Amino acid sequence: MRTTTKSLTALLSAGIVVAALAGCSQSGTGDSSQSGAGSSSAPSSASASATPTPALMTAVGGKTTAITLDAGFVKALTTLKLTPGVIGSATLSKEGVLTFPITGGNVTYYDPSTGVRPYVQGELDHDGSGLSLTAGDKKVELKDFVIDPGNDSHVSGDVYLNGKSVVKGANLFRLDGSTLNPVTMEGDAYILEGTTVYVSEDAAALLNKTFGTDAVTGDLKVGIAKLTVTGK
Repeated sequence: MRTTTKSLTALLSAGIVVAALAGCSQSGTGDSSQSGAGSSSAPSSASASATPTPALMTAVGGKTTAITLDAGFVKALTTLKLTPGVIGSATLSKEGVLTFPITGGNVTYYDPSTGVRPYVQGELDHDGSGLSLTAGDKKVELKDFVIDPGNDSHVSGDVYLNGKSVVKGANLFRLDGSTLNPVTMEGDAYILEGTTVYVSEDAAALLNKTFGTDAVTGDLKVGIAKLTVTGK
């Protein structure tokens, strides 16, 4: 099913797909029957006979995910003597803003009255970019991020150590969309700003093991995300 940009505009303006684009489910929620946000996994339905037709299925055109790094995160890197860097098309400004181009993705939306849960599904892809952390002769690369707006909203990605693959599709960051601001527009793009990004428990364990520390925790705040998104 293909929808027009006009259809996507109407739904975005109504705030319907904000959860899907910015990981809006509150951290720790866990009850998918009460949350609009959902994962990219196959939908379930209140009816066992057939899944209702989505109200919207559309591809995401692109633009960027930017994270303004939290002062506490920068201090933690300094304490651990970790030097941050960027991979591929990512950038890191002097002001401490990490930016990753959105390379694709999709949004599927079901009318909540159909009983389909989660009723907002999809993902945002960031192929060819990432973040590196270096200490001494060890360099960890986190790249090819995928934002999944499930009830446990998170960012996954591939992990490399000194150029060798460690794990694919690891849960790297968790998202708290309870801090999200109302959607705004910038030209033909929609701006979703305010989601808080934290290091995941999995990523914390991996970094601690790699760099021989116990200082990285799952409550380490990375920063505040700003998504600039267009539809195809």
